[in-house]
Amino acid sequence: MSVATSRTTVVATATVAAVATGLLAYAAYFDYRRRNSAEFRRQLRRNQRQQQRAEKSQAEAGAAAQRQSIKDAVDEAKEEGFPASAEEKEAYFLEQVQAGEILGADPSKGLEAALAFYKALKVYPTPGDLINIYDKTVSKPILDILAEMIAYDKSLRIGTSYTGPSGGGVDVAELMREMGEMGAVPGVGLD
Repeated sequence: MSVATSRTTVVATATVAAVATGLLAYAAYFDYRRRNSAEFRRQLRRNQRQQQRAEKSQAEAGAAAQRQSIKDAVDEAKEEGFPASAEEKEAYFLEQVQAGEILGADPSKGLEAALAFYKALKVYPTPGDLINIYDKTVSKPILDILAEMIAYDKSLRIGTSYTGPSGGGVDVAELMREMGEMGAVPGVGLD
């Protein structure tokens, strides 16, 4: 072993030992301050609360941005229009379901997948039955986005109704819309 190599090894070992000693000393100092200083503990709690508030506001802003992008996507799909003839509807339906399945395989394309399923739902003759199928085959994050799309689209009539104890029929889609508007259901879901 040469002298230069041994000096490098000694310097590297000394550096690592100094860094480890410094970290250990800081940990001991931090623990001492945490145990013995009320003001230090208060400051730690303040910092933690500030971080929680920042995370909460960031999550709320993200949710609001997602709701807006959902609304924009539904509005854009309505503007594009939907086919009118039975043959065109059938082809469009198959195309949209296939696109939704392909897009649904990628978790980052949840909105696009839900939009494709929404478009298929718009041309399907019995949307309530299709929702039951979606409920069994489509992942929950996509279903949640699809539920928000359904709640936003006032013109979509699901046709699935529940007859309550009073005997009167309740439109499930309308109920979902109202609950979504009131904010009663934070993530309107279909399952």
